[in-house]
Amino acid sequence: MVNVGDKAVTRRIAIAEGRIHMQPETLRLITQGAHKKGDVLAVARVAGIMAAKKTADLIPLCHPLALTHVEIDLQPQLQENCIYCRASVETHERTGVEMEALMAVEIALLTVYDMCKAVDRGMTLGEIRLLEKSGGKSGTWKRQADPSTA
Repeated sequence: MVNVGDKAVTRRIAIAEGRIHMQPETLRLITQGAHKKGDVLAVARVAGIMAAKKTADLIPLCHPLALTHVEIDLQPQLQENCIYCRASVETHERTGVEMEALMAVEIALLTVYDMCKAVDRGMTLGEIRLLEKSGGKSGTWKRQADPSTA
C-alpha cells in the first residue's frame, strides 16, 4: 500500500455514476413495485452503501476508510430503458474515496441485475465512471462534459 501517513487529513468527496439497461417490461416491474423479490431499488441502495464500506476488503492495496456519508440515488429512466445510479461518498481522511464511490455504483447496479435476472438475463451494466472528486493535495477534479451527449 502507498504510505499516506504524512498526508493531511482533509474532507474528501467522490461522485460516480453508471447505468443498467434492461427490457421495458423489467423496468416496469421495478417502477411499479411488482417484482416478486420486492423493492429492487431499496435493496440496491442498501447494497451500494454496504459496498462502499467494504471496498478495502475487495480491492487489493486500497486503504480502509472511515466513511462519513454515502448517498445512493437510483433513478429509472423510462425513455432509455435503464436505471441510472449516482453515488456520493464522503470522508475526512488522508486518501480519497474514488474507489468507494465507483464500488457503490457497481454493486448497486449488480444488485439490480441479481434481483431481476430471472426475468431479464440480457441486462447490461455500463457507463460506470467517476464524475468528480475533491479534497487532498490534488484538489478538485471534474469530468468534462461529453459534447456528443449534450
